[in-house]
Amino acid sequence: MRTYMGCMERTAGFDNERYLRTQSEHIRERINQFGGKLYLEFGGKLFDDYHASRVLPGFKPDSKISMLMQFGSDAEAIVVINAEDVVKNKVRKDIGIGYDLEVFRLVDSFHDRNIDVCGLVITRYTGQAAADDLQKKAEALGLRVYKHYPIAGYPTNIDLIASDEGYGKNDFVETTKPLVVVTAPGPGSGKMAVCLSQIYHENKRGVSAGYAKFETFPIWNLPLKHPVNIAYEAATADLGDSNMIDPFHLDAYGKPAVNYNRDVEIFPVLSAILEGVSGKSPYKSPTDMGVNMAGYCIVDEEAVKKAAENEIIRRYYSALRDHREGRTNENLVFKLDLCMNRAGITPACRKTVQTISGASDKESRPIVAMELPDGSIVTGRASALLTASSALILNALKKTAGIDDSILLISPEVIKSMQRLKVEYLKNKNPRLHIDEMLVALSIVANTDPNAERAFSALPSLRGCDAHSSLVISSVDEMMYKKLGIYVSCEPEYQTKCLFHGS
Repeated sequence: MRTYMGCMERTAGFDNERYLRTQSEHIRERINQFGGKLYLEFGGKLFDDYHASRVLPGFKPDSKISMLMQFGSDAEAIVVINAEDVVKNKVRKDIGIGYDLEVFRLVDSFHDRNIDVCGLVITRYTGQAAADDLQKKAEALGLRVYKHYPIAGYPTNIDLIASDEGYGKNDFVETTKPLVVVTAPGPGSGKMAVCLSQIYHENKRGVSAGYAKFETFPIWNLPLKHPVNIAYEAATADLGDSNMIDPFHLDAYGKPAVNYNRDVEIFPVLSAILEGVSGKSPYKSPTDMGVNMAGYCIVDEEAVKKAAENEIIRRYYSALRDHREGRTNENLVFKLDLCMNRAGITPACRKTVQTISGASDKESRPIVAMELPDGSIVTGRASALLTASSALILNALKKTAGIDDSILLISPEVIKSMQRLKVEYLKNKNPRLHIDEMLVALSIVANTDPNAERAFSALPSLRGCDAHSSLVISSVDEMMYKKLGIYVSCEPEYQTKCLFHGS
């Protein structure tokens, strides 16, 4: 570990540079396997993959799209959205925007990196008005739109699927590059069907093309009960996904490999469709279809295990809170409890949870605890001036920057002046400064106070720290934790018995 102003930096458990290199090399090998054209189904998040960065410390959230940039002008993309998701106004929970808007964000992210987007495919189209509105908006913005239609008996009616009345009825997206990435705002969009439909049309045109799948989790060459793979189950517990040993891979090669239930269940059908579309299936198992090299880039097993265990516990607390607020049922909490049992951990395995549980004044004052990169614990308690989260961040910055705890970085008079603005003029009921307000005050003081400047400059060192709160965190502070890259959870309790809890 290296030191930063007296506080050690976190040890990376994952080699991101090796990942970018080996992953792109492996995909190039797969392109060559199919004669120079590959449709690559991109599962999970193309960028902003914060789950991966939490369980694989060192993995950068935009690693996957950075990897695609290694292909330069050899790569292009197709974005897919399910018409029914447009009708339902489906939302990406992690960033709070609709799938329709996420389509445009994906397109922009490709364009920003000089990767061409061939077009938008609307799947399962049956004349939905909302899908038509999306098409008009996309075309007005210069994006070409294509439509795919439901196929009777899909996915088991192979003869119909692999015919001119099946995939043949779908619009064909003209592509010109060796690598075509097929991605979507979320699961269930129809990415795989788009890939196979494209291959069908390519073969009709005399072009040889192949299919492969890129999903980071589960990591096929880690044990089934490895915390990283269990953390994936915890993340998808609401979808009903479960990891399992790939029976097809074990039968074909005599070696265990981890996959998840949906890929294993659909593989015989997918293999038959590939045979119907291109004459033969190149794969003996669903694991064969994957191109994921993440397992080869773990460089510190213990760091990764600890990070994954913390993530499983955070997911458990998230389920408790969702149940408390009526957003889910007890079944999800039970599934997350099982994930902890399988990993051999309890909530107390997180040092931050231990600290909150042992705090003598947690019932009278909200308290938040955070583990710094060197393993030490800092806490913050609510006061008349600051929320518990604001106090925590301020205390953590002091310790990280090596500033004595007795030194005041922000004058109470400055805080009281800001409180007057909040309460008297902006009509907020909560006078305490949230994290964002406290940091604005700190940034101003930093212009004239060397200690405040040292503390303010230490903010990046908090990224990746683990935190836990004795009470549900306000939405304002919760958003700031995300922006600062701090992984926080909370007990499913409120300070008051009010039915509405604002900021």
